[in-house]
Amino acid sequence: MIFNRFSRQKPSLRSQPFTLLTCCLSATAANTTNNSSKLYDHYSFKPPPSLSPKPENPNPTLNPNKNFKKKSKPQYRPPSSLDAPKKKYTDLPFDFRYSYTETNQNVRPIGLREPKYSPFGPGRLEREWTGVCAPAADPKVKSAEEGAEDPNLEEKRILVRERIQGEPLTNAERKALVEKCHRNRTKRQINLGRDGLTHNMLNDIHNHWKHAEAVRIKCLGVPTVDMKNVCFQLEDKTFGKIIFRHGGTLVLYRGRNYNPKKRPVIPLMLWRPHEPVYPKLIKTTIEGLSIEETKEMRKRRLAVPVLTKLVATAAKNGYYGSLVPMVRDAFLVSELVRIDCQGLERSDYKKIGCKLRDLVPCILVTFEKEQIVVWRGKDYKHPGDDGQFFTHRELFDDPENDSACGVEEEVMGDSSSQQDFCSGDDE
Repeated sequence: MIFNRFSRQKPSLRSQPFTLLTCCLSATAANTTNNSSKLYDHYSFKPPPSLSPKPENPNPTLNPNKNFKKKSKPQYRPPSSLDAPKKKYTDLPFDFRYSYTETNQNVRPIGLREPKYSPFGPGRLEREWTGVCAPAADPKVKSAEEGAEDPNLEEKRILVRERIQGEPLTNAERKALVEKCHRNRTKRQINLGRDGLTHNMLNDIHNHWKHAEAVRIKCLGVPTVDMKNVCFQLEDKTFGKIIFRHGGTLVLYRGRNYNPKKRPVIPLMLWRPHEPVYPKLIKTTIEGLSIEETKEMRKRRLAVPVLTKLVATAAKNGYYGSLVPMVRDAFLVSELVRIDCQGLERSDYKKIGCKLRDLVPCILVTFEKEQIVVWRGKDYKHPGDDGQFFTHRELFDDPENDSACGVEEEVMGDSSSQQDFCSGDDE
């Protein structure tokens, strides 16, 4: 009965206890706030800016413009081959070629094996690639037949080389530099192989000159047939000076006034360009002979005794500096000379035959069965000692310079020390 009476009361009476509870809690909160405010006033405590609800700006003058918006950092973009590369500008006074010793500027190709794609990369060099070279005289030349090297460039190279070299070395200075380049003193060496003095090798030489005044260069393979051309191209393209030569081993000096920080800009070739098409080396009929005489001479090509065998090492490279004088002397006895080239690449002994044709001079008969057979011609005259070829060992001492200490043999040593100087590739 009592329960039913209580349940029938008005809803306002049932919500009265909850209203009283709410008032008590609010009063307690007010007292707590007053007590906390007294604590702040008593201890002089100020909350740090990180805990305050609205941190104040410590330096309001730092950003006076309310509309100022910080620039957003651009998103990272990986490099792409589609981006336009920056062109490299260089003032080197010579035409850029893949090989400076194995190409003849006087011989023009009869065709190209590929389109004229620049080996320096598309748009990376201000010079135009003609398929053979990148000329320095006229950058707008676009074919191999147009224009030759500017004759003023050679004079400019001579002036630049004289400025870099400065005063010549004394004998004592030269010997000291050569001693530092001995094999037992340093392992730094540049190897010049069947491709000769390539364009990228110029950059390697300048990199070596950062650490030493002279660099040792080891020459092997086809270019050693004409060592005079190798030495000339090294001095002409690097503006250095050769201060020692023994066989195929050279020491190239950078010069007194050389500054590594002001080295020339040498753009690198990214790939090897295809060689152009040149006229045939061996013609159907030998020059100066009839068809029947040509057939008879080619029949007895293998009956001729072998003059020499070109040694092929594991790397298929050797030193052939004495080959041209040997062929010249052999022509005094026989009209045909045969050279055994077994083990060599076909392209290598073809290049050797081409060099013999121009240097001896002689006429090529055949390249069959890895043999080089050459004919001296009808009216052959021995050129004698024309100074075109170096001796096996060349001295660079200045007889008028009295500041030299000792003689050449004391610094360079005997033959055993010479073997130590040369690279291990000779073994």
